[in-house]
Amino acid sequence: MKNFNLPDPGEGLTEADVVSWKVQPGDTVTVNQIIIEVETAKSLVELPIPFAGKITELLVAEGDTVDVGAPIISVEVEGSEPAADPTGDAPAAEADEAGESSGPNLVGYGAKAGSTRRRARKGSAPATADPAAGAPGTSEPAAPAAPAAAAPAPAEPLSPQATRALAKPPVRKLAKDLGVDLQSITPTGEGGIVTRADVETASSGASGDGAAAAGAVAPQDTAIADGPAQSRVPIKGVRKATAEAMVSSAFTAPHVSEFVTVDVTAMMEMVERLKGDRSFKDVKVTPLLVVAKAFTLALRRHAQANASWDGAAQEIVYHRDVNLGIAAATPRGLLVPNIKAADRLSLHDLAGALGDLVATARDGKTQPADLGGGTATITNVGVFGVDTGTPILNPGEAVILAFGAVRRTPWVVTAADGSESIEPRWVTQLALSFDHRLVDGELGSILLADVAALLHDPGTAFLWA
Repeated sequence: MKNFNLPDPGEGLTEADVVSWKVQPGDTVTVNQIIIEVETAKSLVELPIPFAGKITELLVAEGDTVDVGAPIISVEVEGSEPAADPTGDAPAAEADEAGESSGPNLVGYGAKAGSTRRRARKGSAPATADPAAGAPGTSEPAAPAAPAAAAPAPAEPLSPQATRALAKPPVRKLAKDLGVDLQSITPTGEGGIVTRADVETASSGASGDGAAAAGAVAPQDTAIADGPAQSRVPIKGVRKATAEAMVSSAFTAPHVSEFVTVDVTAMMEMVERLKGDRSFKDVKVTPLLVVAKAFTLALRRHAQANASWDGAAQEIVYHRDVNLGIAAATPRGLLVPNIKAADRLSLHDLAGALGDLVATARDGKTQPADLGGGTATITNVGVFGVDTGTPILNPGEAVILAFGAVRRTPWVVTAADGSESIEPRWVTQLALSFDHRLVDGELGSILLADVAALLHDPGTAFLWA
């Protein structure tokens, strides 16, 4: 019998939430077969198992938060002896043996020495506790009659999945976000399935018949319009990571924000031309693409702004490449994946990279490696109809550019002979926040002015070649 421990999905993360199991007890698995999907503070990750065998028990349930190194599944491999202890704990010799794979191992997924013993999560019962009192996924304490459970039970304990409530993944996520225990809900759906209405009713403390929740809207709207005066959602996952990063950045780096309003009619005309260009047919051309290219060109021209502050070493780190982050609003929250060496890409390749980055982020498939190592960021607030803002720096970066909505606006146009006229033009606002430890007012102003100049007249780029 072997236990597979939760590996570090990347970037030194310490825990992950179980989103869904891809296997069930009794299934046979092969080497490197995907068995589970977990959510970290940075991304959704599908994990393969490094050995083959028959699944005997799922040690954690969907919705559980699991420490890296804790066992998550037991597998009976060929030639191994079945475990006598149903909790999955094994003598030290067996535990060490369980950390080794019987077949090819994925890089980065090998078990760590000494990490094969199951560790209790915060707020959960010890691994050796009675399964009925501390089964993963159970948020309510055991009934007062629990002392009787201390005596050895003649029957084999049920696995966490044996009595798992039936619900679709979106409903499970909603229950998780609202802090509702699916096991405590009386299902009203066909076949005993817990519905969204059941979860919302349980969250609001209603009777549980689900009738009042018919036609409910999105969870956040329901909480305001139809729910209780207050509702609480656990701070975890992406929201927790984002909050910690923003607080750290806001109270560590002295922020300065500057703004400029610019006529981008030439940029918009360029976008329309590129959309009709045969060489750009396989990529999506948007104003954000041109802004991204302009920002990378300006950062290459002013490399001092493509830097990081290393307080521990008391050094300023200047980066060769512009690893351009794009703030993306996803169902999981705010993510900032970045395009490595974006300044080295052609406009066509940058368009392809942008498309892949956004699609991957929205699908929740961004890998931890794509979220680290950024050197500068763009936040496109214009897609929400917002003109500008004062963005907070992504930790470890010196600059972040906010791109506002592009609007038709009356604009004073000066002709070659000096005469002026008011014409409708495409106009946007740009905001640049920078770390004043690294970027002084002059450098920040020139950087922002250069980005604006490129958007006003893309041909300016030829003057910098």
